[in-house]
Amino acid sequence: MSQLTVEHIWSALEDVKDPEIPVVSLVEMGIVRDVWLEDDRAVVTITPTFVGCPALIPMREEITARIMQLGVSAVDVRTSLNPPWTTEWISESARAKLKSFGLAPPPHHTGTFDIALIEAAICPNCGATDTVLDSLFGATLCRSMYYCNACQQSFEQLKPL
Repeated sequence: MSQLTVEHIWSALEDVKDPEIPVVSLVEMGIVRDVWLEDDRAVVTITPTFVGCPALIPMREEITARIMQLGVSAVDVRTSLNPPWTTEWISESARAKLKSFGLAPPPHHTGTFDIALIEAAICPNCGATDTVLDSLFGATLCRSMYYCNACQQSFEQLKPL
């Protein structure tokens, strides 16, 4: 245990995938906000994408299981809602993985969401911008459904938050 560092824990958490988007880790999504050690206990702070995120319990369980493999005696996963999660915390590597998964990454923004929601989504299948919003809600609350007129495929985009 004396050899374990915060960096080891961060590295291990790269293996913990988002339960709803298994191609990206919770670290890449910006959900894991802080990690520290208190004696032989690891403490991890996470910020879910939504207050009522249904994946919160599986995320906590996976984080705990992965860190316990490192030999700590206990893991304390804390949830923080302040500041609220934002899509600006998604890493560039995660944005590329989302696109390859068929999920359009959210547009970057400066906190002005109305303009971001009006902009056409870029189709992750063909790269076209000739897309239309089909439904504000996709498979989860954090996604919207779009239709691409160019390749005639439906796709989801993460909502900018």
